[in-house]
Parts: sequence; structure tokens; C-alpha cells
Amino acid sequence: MTSSELLDQALVEEATKKSGLVWVNGPGVPARALWHVWHEGAACLIGDGPGEQPLPGLVDGGAAEVTVRSKDKGGRLVVWTAKVVELAPGSEAWTAAVGELKGKRLNAPDGEAMTERWARECRVLRLEPTGATAELTEDSLARPPLPSPATTRQPAPAALPRLLLKKRKRR
Repeated sequence: MTSSELLDQALVEEATKKSGLVWVNGPGVPARALWHVWHEGAACLIGDGPGEQPLPGLVDGGAAEVTVRSKDKGGRLVVWTAKVVELAPGSEAWTAAVGELKGKRLNAPDGEAMTERWARECRVLRLEPTGATAELTEDSLARPPLPSPATTRQPAPAALPRLLLKKRKRR
């Protein structure tokens, strides 16, 4: 490996380790924000099950493009290509990846039983860097959010401004 390739590999690993969220897109699928953990040289994801993140376009043996942002400033640090590897439930690699993912999963509805649910209903993927990084462009890449059933934004109740601005009466 050349020194440039080693530097790219180090940048991919360190940036992805420190960012809890990456933007991933498969062929023909728009980029989607996904939480992950870095484990044994790859970004590991859990999804496609009830209550978990969707993983559209990510198929075993396929390719994906991963955009990593800065945790403190939010700007793009690196864009790298990955090979998608689906881990078989119960395998040694699956158990190791799930052990790491379990520690980072927030607000799981089933607590300690989530690993059994993941084995039955979800997919665990490894995004293994291929060594290729892309040049960062000057445009912002800003897009409207993808439709999601998780949307909670609703119009504010008409009385809310009065309630927020109302001063408390002193007794």
C-alpha cells in the first residue's frame, strides 16, 4: 500500500468510528442516515426489522457509498465505497457485531431480548471499505428528508403561544 492509501484508510476508520451517524446509499437508492458501530475494520448496521432502521438497496455482495460527517461541525469529512456483507444469524461474526451494536442501541423496546429479535427479524450488515474514497464536492448535497412513518411534526395547537407567553400570577 502506498502512503496515500494508508492515509485514506486511516481517515475512513477514524472518521467513521467517531461519527455515530453515516449517510449510506446503495445503487439507485437515495442516501439515508443510519446509526452504526465500527467493528473489526467495517461499519456494522442493524435494520430491516420492526422498530429498526430501514436498509433499502443494501444487498449482500453489493456496493454502497458511505458519507461520514464531522461529529462536532456536521460537515462532510470523507466519502468511501463499501462492499456490503450480510452476516448469518448465530455465526461468530454476527455474534461479535451484535455484541457491539447492542451497546449502542438506544431505547430498544424489548431490552435484553433484542438480540433474539434481531436474529429472527432483522439483518446485520457489515460495510467493508474497498479502499476507494471520493473527492468531496463544493455543493451542499442538501435534500428534503425522505418520507418516514416516524414523522412526529404536527401543527402547533392554537393556544400554545398564549400558554408559553402567559406570566405566572404571584400569590
